[in-house]
Order: sequence, then C-alpha cells, then structure tokens
Amino acid sequence: MPNRESRDNPAFRMSRRKMMKGVAAVLGALALPDKDASASVWESFFQKNFREMSKPELEKVLARLEKEYSKTYGKAVKVRATPHIEGVSYGYGLDLSRCIGCRRCVYGCVQENNQSRDPQIHYIRVLQLDKERGVDLEHAEHYYNPSKVPEKGHFYMPVQCHQCENPPCVKVCPVQATWKERDGIVVVDYNWCIGCRYCIAACPYGARHFNWKKAGLPAAEMNPETHYLGNRPRPVGVVEKCTFCIQRVRNTPGRYPACVEVCPVGARKFGNLLDPESEIRYIIENKRVFILKEDLNTRPKFYYFYAT
Repeated sequence: MPNRESRDNPAFRMSRRKMMKGVAAVLGALALPDKDASASVWESFFQKNFREMSKPELEKVLARLEKEYSKTYGKAVKVRATPHIEGVSYGYGLDLSRCIGCRRCVYGCVQENNQSRDPQIHYIRVLQLDKERGVDLEHAEHYYNPSKVPEKGHFYMPVQCHQCENPPCVKVCPVQATWKERDGIVVVDYNWCIGCRYCIAACPYGARHFNWKKAGLPAAEMNPETHYLGNRPRPVGVVEKCTFCIQRVRNTPGRYPACVEVCPVGARKFGNLLDPESEIRYIIENKRVFILKEDLNTRPKFYYFYAT
C-alpha cells in the first residue's frame, strides 16, 4: 500500500472522474459487446450536471437521448430543454369547494408525464376527508372508491409537489441534483441523481417518488413530447416528481398543466404570480386561501382556497 508521502504526491493523485472513466472503459468493453450502446451508457454516466453544460454539450446530450428513447419506444421522441420565461413565477390554486375526488387529475398526470404504470407512480394523491374533522390529515382516506364520489359528508384534497420557494428537498441533496428554477419550478437532473432519497425524507408533502425498478411504460402510451428536466423517461434508482408539466407551461404559447386541463369541475387554477391580472393573483387576493403545513416555512406556491 502506498505510504502517506506517496499519497500526498501530486503525481500519485488521480481525480475520481478520471479514475472512473478508466474503469468504465474496461467494464464497458467486457460487459457490452455493442460498442455504440457501451459508449452511450458511459457518456450518460459521466455527463455534467445540467446547469454546468455548455450549449453544444447540452445539444449533444439531447440528441443522444432522443436517439435512445426513439429506439426504445419505436416512435420519434423529442427531448427539449426549453428555458424559463422571464418575468414568470408559476403559482397553483385548488378550489376545495369544487373538487369531487374523481382522480382524473391523477391519471391525466400519469399519461402526460410518462409515469410508470407497473409499478404505479402517481405524482398526485387525492385524500378523502371528513367534513366534521376538517383538514385532519391523520384521518384522511387515501384509498377510497372513486366510483362513488362525491360521498356525502366528505370533501377531497389533492396533494402534490408544492414547488416551494424554500424547498427542504433541495437543501438536503448531497450532489445538487435538484434545484429551484427562476420560474419557481423545482426540478431534478435524473442523470445526476444518486438515489440517496434524502429529498424524499425532507419533503413534508410526500411529493417525491423513487424508482425501485424499470418503469412499466408501454410504448403505445409513451408521450413523445418531453423535457430534459421533466417528463422524459426516468432510469432505475433515481427520484422523480411533479414539475407543473414543465414541458407544457414553458412552450410558446404556454399550456396549462395536464391536471388543470383534465379537471371536469374547474377546481384547479394556474398562472403567473408576477402578473397582477392573472387568475391565480385574483384568487390569492380575494378568496379564503390557506397553505398546507404553513408553519414549516417552506413557502409553497400551491394554494388551497374556498370559492364560496
């Protein structure tokens, strides 16, 4: 074993990335006879964090991912990296007096965001609550029968990522694989995530989900319009979450998140918090609004309200 003097010698030291590249080259040659597949695997493993990539590097990564996904799902898949829109900070409102607990938002989200069908991963949970108890999460029913809603004496409360201004999930990530974008959306670089799940433990809303196995995403149901930080297919061993449908809201012209569009009773509202004429600003300023777990000081951009 090298002694301390040799370890302190600059000639002896080797960066982790350089060392792993050498190991990867050997293992790739042994385990993957397909040289193109081998190169793709290791390029993915060693690529930079999304925020550190230059424009040419990002374009190369997007092209590689499009090629991989198109081959896997048998259709032309587009992977974009559309940046935030200046002067926009997204906010979300949910009218508890209207929600009927139909769970269409749950499955609209699954379809739009390429979530696993087997095992099922849902970004949205709809809780059935007793009207007499109010917002008593300890006695909420998660597994009610959606074919019988709305049930007398109950109301419904969907919970998902609250896109916090002060997100605890971001603070605990040891590799900076997750961060808050300038438009308020908290995102994850799936290629940088190491799957430690600290963020899951830190999130007070249960909004993050870990991929324990390969996603069960049928090719026929795969949405080919994707975003690098959003609904592109996620690998095993990483954490994923709601991004307010970043692939939709950052388009020009922008679209509502899928859950907003699919809601049959108009209980979901979405817009720009910085626009004084937006619907979300009107709700905050004129309705009875409350924030879930406000005492935690996460400062969510997700607002529950009562229209009546």
